[in-house]
Amino acid sequence: MATEDTTRMTTGKTQVAIIGGGPSGLLLSQLLHTRGIDSVVLERRTKAHVLGRIRAGVLEQGLIALMDEAGCADRLHAEGFVHDGVQLSFGEDRVHINIVEAAGKPVVVYGQTEVTRDLYAAREAAGGRLIFEAEDVAIHDATSDAPFVTYTLGGDSHRLDCDFVAGCDGFHGISRQTIPASARTEFEKLYPFGWLGILSETPPVVPEILYANSPRGFALCSMRNAALSRYYIQCPLTDRVEDWSDDAFWDEFRRRIPSDVAADLVTGPSIEKSIAPLRSFVCEPMQWGRLFLCGDAAHIVPPTGAKGLNTAASDVHYLFHALSEYYQTGDSAGIEGYSDQALARVWKTQRFSWWLTSLMHRTPEMSDFEERMQVAEIAFLRENHAAQTAMAQNYVGLPY
Repeated sequence: MATEDTTRMTTGKTQVAIIGGGPSGLLLSQLLHTRGIDSVVLERRTKAHVLGRIRAGVLEQGLIALMDEAGCADRLHAEGFVHDGVQLSFGEDRVHINIVEAAGKPVVVYGQTEVTRDLYAAREAAGGRLIFEAEDVAIHDATSDAPFVTYTLGGDSHRLDCDFVAGCDGFHGISRQTIPASARTEFEKLYPFGWLGILSETPPVVPEILYANSPRGFALCSMRNAALSRYYIQCPLTDRVEDWSDDAFWDEFRRRIPSDVAADLVTGPSIEKSIAPLRSFVCEPMQWGRLFLCGDAAHIVPPTGAKGLNTAASDVHYLFHALSEYYQTGDSAGIEGYSDQALARVWKTQRFSWWLTSLMHRTPEMSDFEERMQVAEIAFLRENHAAQTAMAQNYVGLPY
């Protein structure tokens, strides 16, 4: 006797289906809302899980402008730390880059978690449709005029018809994998080290971000606020978090930063500790029919240049304006040119992240010649205003 199929299929409709409830998906959804364009955000995790991710916190002015346009920047302006400069050290030698003087604008330190929290609050206040714990998400008919997304929720099957799909679901999401392998080309560089990072309820040791290159490896001094510091050290890919006690981290961290900075370091128990591998990755193209990739779904940068979230924001900028133009005027030029426009900026941010990573890290395989090149590059930055301007322009964010 056949078993009765009790599976239910619920059908819904929206203009833009957004896969991924992180900051890029939420920002796109909120921006579309300001233009009267409907969207649904599908997230496979819970809201608490998304907000529990510890990520970067250096925001370019382009992202800040998008948050302003989305109506989500009040807390950012009130609580963000404006940074007018950045420091690079090579052993005891230190170089200060005044990014405001060189590039005409600062960066703002404001945690990615807080950006996400603000965007969630805005979408919820606007009655936005946010669907958490969406499982078995699949994108269908992306190259047709009528794509749709299917997913399961609480054991029930759902279908979401839409005009367009925005894949904002990260490197391991389903959006990029939906594009046939024959239709995409992937470029990747894996770095032979990772970053061990800790978050501690301690005052920042320096008022600006400090990148340190030492004979023992890289270290980074950054912060989230006046009482919350984020510190990193370069570590082998074979290391595990369990290998590093707090005391071992602090001891090694002190050895890698200039001695006058180390003398002022306030230590304390870590409230988060993790190891992240470093990679550079780009997928071309960033669209397939009516499916568009944004952020980590299309590209990854090493965190050295603080370009991950910011480059995702530039993708959102291009896609938001392309969709707005389409719905307001019927012009599809922006949609058709999205990938080329986004990738032109993506590759420039890749170049900067690769350059800064190569400058500030050492590996056992490095030759004496390569080390001397790092020394010469630091000296050139110190002495040459044009070099400082080029670095500052990239650091604060290239124009959209």
